[in-house]
Amino acid sequence: MTSAAPAASPAAAPVTAEELAAALPHVLAAPKTDAPIASLCWRARFNARSFPDRLLLTRGCGVPGERWRKHPWLTLPDGSPDPRIQVSILPTRVCDLVWRDRTGTPHPGDTIVADLDTSEANLPTGSLLQAGTAVLRVSGVFNDGCVKWKVRYGRAAKDWIVAEGHPPLRLRGVLCSIEQSGVVRLSDRLRKL
Repeated sequence: MTSAAPAASPAAAPVTAEELAAALPHVLAAPKTDAPIASLCWRARFNARSFPDRLLLTRGCGVPGERWRKHPWLTLPDGSPDPRIQVSILPTRVCDLVWRDRTGTPHPGDTIVADLDTSEANLPTGSLLQAGTAVLRVSGVFNDGCVKWKVRYGRAAKDWIVAEGHPPLRLRGVLCSIEQSGVVRLSDRLRKL
């Protein structure tokens, strides 16, 4: 069964630097663990999104059928996809802050959007997260927000992620490898192990 895409909203101007600065305390107050999942996203190809109520996560294939195996943006020296980017987790509070035009602008595409504090202080590299029956390992690859993030959500949203003092906050979320294969459901919660 597939869930509906997150609720649409009317077109809106991109978030401003002032709004982002004002929202930072709220973003940083997200739960440290036991985080509710707001959405799951499956991307079969570029700019394609579906929002299932569950996803299979596998060590060997990432999310089966997704573009990670065919078109990874980060590879190992032998050219194979880097497992450290199999799953991306975006904080719900950041998603809600920047993704304003839900009709005309694509969903960020993160595998999991959850109300979770993804800072280095809360989730040091190597931390394990229970995601349903799957286990994820937080990687050291920094998600700095790609060019698409800037185009979709505005220059201020991109600059905010990499501003002085902000990289350890991991405002764009975390990238993870799949440590243990399993199924994550929309009704599950992300828990630190």
